[in-house]
Amino acid sequence: MSDFQEIERKWQQRWEDAEAFTVETDTSATKFYNLEMFPYPSGYGLHMGHIRNYAIGDAIARYKRLQGYNVLYPMGWDAFGLPAENAAIKHDIYPAEHTYNAIAQLKSSMERIGLSYDWSREIATCDPAYYKWNQWLFLQLYKNGLIYRDTATINWCPSCHTVLANEQVEQGQCWRCDSEIEMQKLEQWFVKTTAYADELVDDLEHIDWPERIKAMQRNWIGRSEGTVVIFPIVDTAAQLDVFTTRIDTIFGCTYVAIAPDHPLIETAQEQTDKQTAQKIRQFAETALKEQRFEKETTDKQGMFTGLYARNPATQEAIPIYVANFVLGTYGSGAIMAVPAHDERDFAFATAYDLPIRQVISQEGESQEPLQESYTGYGTLVQSGQFSGQESVTAIDTITDWLAEQNLAYHSVQYKLKDWLISRQRYWGTPIPAIYCDRCGIVLVPEEQLPVELPDDVSFTGEGNPLETSETFIKTTCPHCGQSAQRETDTMDTFFDSSWYFLRYCDPHNTQQPFDTDISNHWLPVDQYIGGAEHAVMHLLYARFFTKALRDLGYLSFSEPFQRLFNQGVVHKDGVSMSKSKGNVISQEHIEEQFGIDTGRLYLVSVASPEKDIEWDDSDIKGTYRSLKKLYSLADKPTTHQNDDKTLSKQHKAIADVTEYMEQFQLNKAVNTVLSFVDYLYNLETVPLPAAEAAALLANPFAPHASEELWEKLGNTPFASLQQWPSCLSEYIDPTYEAEDLFIETVYRDIREVSKLVQKYSHIKIIVAAEWRHALYRQIVSIGRQDDLIQQLMAHEQFRQHHDFTVKAAQRYQDNPGAIPTTLIGQKREQQVLEREKARIADTFGATVSLCKEEDAESKKKERAEPMKPAIVLR
Repeated sequence: MSDFQEIERKWQQRWEDAEAFTVETDTSATKFYNLEMFPYPSGYGLHMGHIRNYAIGDAIARYKRLQGYNVLYPMGWDAFGLPAENAAIKHDIYPAEHTYNAIAQLKSSMERIGLSYDWSREIATCDPAYYKWNQWLFLQLYKNGLIYRDTATINWCPSCHTVLANEQVEQGQCWRCDSEIEMQKLEQWFVKTTAYADELVDDLEHIDWPERIKAMQRNWIGRSEGTVVIFPIVDTAAQLDVFTTRIDTIFGCTYVAIAPDHPLIETAQEQTDKQTAQKIRQFAETALKEQRFEKETTDKQGMFTGLYARNPATQEAIPIYVANFVLGTYGSGAIMAVPAHDERDFAFATAYDLPIRQVISQEGESQEPLQESYTGYGTLVQSGQFSGQESVTAIDTITDWLAEQNLAYHSVQYKLKDWLISRQRYWGTPIPAIYCDRCGIVLVPEEQLPVELPDDVSFTGEGNPLETSETFIKTTCPHCGQSAQRETDTMDTFFDSSWYFLRYCDPHNTQQPFDTDISNHWLPVDQYIGGAEHAVMHLLYARFFTKALRDLGYLSFSEPFQRLFNQGVVHKDGVSMSKSKGNVISQEHIEEQFGIDTGRLYLVSVASPEKDIEWDDSDIKGTYRSLKKLYSLADKPTTHQNDDKTLSKQHKAIADVTEYMEQFQLNKAVNTVLSFVDYLYNLETVPLPAAEAAALLANPFAPHASEELWEKLGNTPFASLQQWPSCLSEYIDPTYEAEDLFIETVYRDIREVSKLVQKYSHIKIIVAAEWRHALYRQIVSIGRQDDLIQQLMAHEQFRQHHDFTVKAAQRYQDNPGAIPTTLIGQKREQQVLEREKARIADTFGATVSLCKEEDAESKKKERAEPMKPAIVLR
């Protein structure tokens, strides 16, 4: 197959010329929307780790197309983002030029893989024709209260004079200059994702996603039902609201802890001396950095604020600490600490010598002092009038008691916070807002969209590049016509990817982001494929967008992706394949050595698609040999007559491959195809219908070889657009499969025995006695019944072989797979071995003889079983 590259280019060009995979919206046809997460065009080219993802997606698209579905299978580019801006700073190249060069390179690589994308629907998020609709969607969400502006804590680099995204901060330092970053308050734009928190949790039950991804989203949203307790601040008119799911423990609350960014810290600083205030501020800033950038905190640390709160249940004045383990992003950013019944609170109280009071007991009485916390439920003790109640019941009764005093109320809280989308960068969608001294914040009118990125910017690495463009900043107010300034923040790139799957449905629409009827036809996506790393960002935001647009009247469905699949990672030398680790197997290397179809086959066949795989050079050589056999079928003599065995093989292969594809077991599907090809390759004359079936079954995985074989067999292109072969179960004879299994077992057993007997010149194969075959048939017929042995012993011939009969029956009871369900019989075993004898002799370089157990003299004959002859080497 020395001309495989020529064959691949030939079919890629023919597909392109014929627009073979261009799809029209046909509401009368059954649709299938197949989608891979669109990539960021880095410009580094593709390696086998990337290609595995695309090979999986293309296999599904081709399979569904062959099944007769109207398949939407688009591709585009998640083209905005920080890397292009960093390249502008480092290499003095405009981000657009860098990005479009990378897109051209990546698209060329994808085309050489033979992916069946509808390239007429290609989009790039950095194209004004796309991000115009980002801005339009921003306006619609704002008008409906789902986008707002508020103050947020940001990362500020005092050296670069710029706001940094979290990914630009390394160990609390600026990624570029290593300066310690500062926490500052800044006006930012937010998307109100919390408006859909409940629905985002509840609707996970209605989609076919991996359970671990659903669990990650549930944990990220963090819905908790509990109580908000009001702790008055001693000697002030202020109060501290605390959310808890265990109000039953409130009588054991001996201190309160607040997050390092809690507003109460400012009150604490105002009511103390300057030196103490500075210590509180420094501690809070350090703790906030640790939380923000996930630095390891080995100890639970805190600092007394000088303030006290009054426990509403006990009326005690308890200290308020700022603590490094309390998160401002959950609840109200404050906790009521109950050391006796929380491990974290116990450790902190022990370190700071704070009271530990037991209020829940399994035995119904206090057992202080405690050596560790007890976090379960039980009976209340030392809890006033509630002592003796079961803690589960006390949650409601204590809440109601405090609610009567206006000191508590039932509440549902979420860890999920609204989505901050402001980015102080250039290479992103400009936020369509204008600041007017007279009118305040004014949104850009729809007819003035898009607000395009300017060219006259400076990329110095300091500050926001957009602020260097006067032509961009200076504008006029749409309301009053006076001089005004544009917003210089751009949108988070997750905004781009939160609706791109909608644009694919109607990519050339200049009047709206998508036509509602067209999107409602194609969506939701039937199969979405991509990495699990996007579980709680992209996937969550895309779900939010879909629900919001539904409620605004633009969509009729609630979930964007009906079925989600996360592919495994390709490893080389024990670690994931990446350019930075220097362990990539490039696309070019595989194309030159083996052809891209070999790479595709290997990546899909080596393991289940969701599993990680280890690249093995020897394995891909085996795949290459298998692919050559597929090509070679066209060069063998053919016949229009299909013998019974080949007919059975053909329809069994169709049945199995179809089932495996439906179950997303692509590796098993590929290996079934290759096994069928291997069978055909070993025939002297190949039945034409079987060869054609092989070509079509191989199409999802090796499309170029499939097309070439299809054409050489005398058919009109394209194999890719034919119908999936039908399975006629009446042609399937299980005994033919049993014959093949039998021969595989013989070869395997000879190899195993040869490891023990290294020098031999003759192989004697002893087939099991007829009574053993009869016994196995009887066992399978009876099944796993409690009286299996008794039923067998009713037969004289089995009683004569009592020990073997009992062992065989017990083995079957323990493991039904230990006895084959399909047996070919002693006579047929001999016939199969007679046909295979010459090949066995050639394979092992020894003479071969056959005999029945009844005629054998060797003591090893007793090892013979149905479908597993005894092997004697000498």
